[in-house]
Amino acid sequence: MHSTDSAKCLGSKSLAICCLLLQLFLFPQPAVSQTQSSPRYLQNVDNSNERLQQILKGSGAGSAVTQLNWPQPPKQTITDVKTELLKLNNTYVYQNAWPANNVKLGAVTAVSFDKAGNVVIFHRVDRIWGQTTFDIRNQFQEKNRGPIRESTILALEPATGKVQYDCGKNFFYMPHGLTVDPEDNIWLTDVAMHQVFKFPPRGGDGKPLLTLGEAFQPGSGRRFCKPTSVAVLDNGDFFVADGYCNARILKYSRAGELILSWGQNTFSGISFDVAPQNYLAIPHALTLVPELQLICTADRENGRVQCFSSINGTFHSQYHSQLIGDRLFSMDYTPAAGGQLVIVNGPTAELGIHPEHYNEVHGFVLSMRSKQLVSKFGPNNQEFQNPHDVAVTADGNEIYVAELNPMRIHKFVHRSLAKPMSLSATRDSSNSAISRAVGEAEAPAQTVHHPSGKAILVASLMLLFAGSTFALALIFARRRKRGNQAISSAPPSDLVYRQLTASNQSCLPFGARSRRHAWEKSEGFKLGGLLDRDRNGFEKLDQQASDEEQETKTLASAQFA
Repeated sequence: MHSTDSAKCLGSKSLAICCLLLQLFLFPQPAVSQTQSSPRYLQNVDNSNERLQQILKGSGAGSAVTQLNWPQPPKQTITDVKTELLKLNNTYVYQNAWPANNVKLGAVTAVSFDKAGNVVIFHRVDRIWGQTTFDIRNQFQEKNRGPIRESTILALEPATGKVQYDCGKNFFYMPHGLTVDPEDNIWLTDVAMHQVFKFPPRGGDGKPLLTLGEAFQPGSGRRFCKPTSVAVLDNGDFFVADGYCNARILKYSRAGELILSWGQNTFSGISFDVAPQNYLAIPHALTLVPELQLICTADRENGRVQCFSSINGTFHSQYHSQLIGDRLFSMDYTPAAGGQLVIVNGPTAELGIHPEHYNEVHGFVLSMRSKQLVSKFGPNNQEFQNPHDVAVTADGNEIYVAELNPMRIHKFVHRSLAKPMSLSATRDSSNSAISRAVGEAEAPAQTVHHPSGKAILVASLMLLFAGSTFALALIFARRRKRGNQAISSAPPSDLVYRQLTASNQSCLPFGARSRRHAWEKSEGFKLGGLLDRDRNGFEKLDQQASDEEQETKTLASAQFA
């Protein structure tokens, strides 16, 4: 009896275990890592979706990094990025003579426009951001050098590039972002000071009207950590991109009170080719799209532009192209052609970069409607080296690019308005392009100014006429001389015939190798004999000058052969 009950009990347990195993096999439960923390906030997503819950889980504090299972959309395949770049039109013409030669600049970090249309730039004068400029805690290591003594802010006249006014002396340590608001106030960021400043028009008395952040104290919350850029609405509210460490965007009221913030740091997990919405890897620049009430940021190390509602910060759209690559440094908006983003990318770097990816550094024009690139531009249609910021006029006719190295500000004009460059300007442009290419492993071919078709035709006809005339003169001179010698010496008729035949063969136009010029004879060539028999002619031509002339003629003949 006891054995029967034991058997029944074992059978029931076996059945329960089998059912449990069957349930686990058919309906597996997702494993949860002990290191995973509470979900991060992303806007415009359904938090009830189990898949999204898995995506939003990150690594806990002090634990090993847990790989985020971000969904990867199918990658677009471009067989040859270089070929696709060659297909893009160059719609802007480089103004190599701008700005004026007396404008001396350090690394130019930002560019904007004031109400008068002046091009306002921010530059670092003699400061360089190197590997030892900051420590691992983002503390500035060159504070003992003091602020930059010279003007860091210059306003350039758009036509000539002459300095209209300057300011920003003895204040900044490592300039980064600059924008001029609708009231002509100048907003600036300093990554060494970890602060944001608002100055009155033209710099005022050199004292800021508003200061955010704590000097030389990186942090989060009310502090910044290397803030990069500012954008200001018409009502005075403004946005700050905080930047290299916190990877967030903050919105403030006109008085400087925080309204909202959003954004998560892509580098807190693992960098992916395509990051999810609201995740940022160095929001490096800001621009406004007033028609759509958007604030857009250059998501630098993710190689894309993300746009959000300027009212509540919700995600709106993003823009990326494989032709731009993995690093996108800055962009600006123009309502021209239905709304365009003017973009500058950057050279490849270690962060998130695959060596096999082909990269060219250009300016690009992207249609916000089609999300497609419509054109590219660069100095003399070549590449930039290290562009940092870009600004475009409201009508889209002029583009200005700030570059760190070489240290300069570039100007481009839409080709429909560009004036033809003079020959001297073209020569200067070629020389400057060559100097910029020094030190590169493989410098691209420089753009050379080619004369027009009419000029080539006229020059060709002139050279052909001069060459023909000179050749006929030589032929007649040699025949006259040979004929006189034959008559005076009265050689046998067959000998005269052979000499005349040899003379004619030596003057054949295609007998270049056996041909001897008249001035190579010991007696010398007398051109006067062609004009008047009774005259003695001219002196013998200079031998070295003749060689140079011959070399010139030979090259010209070869060109038109």
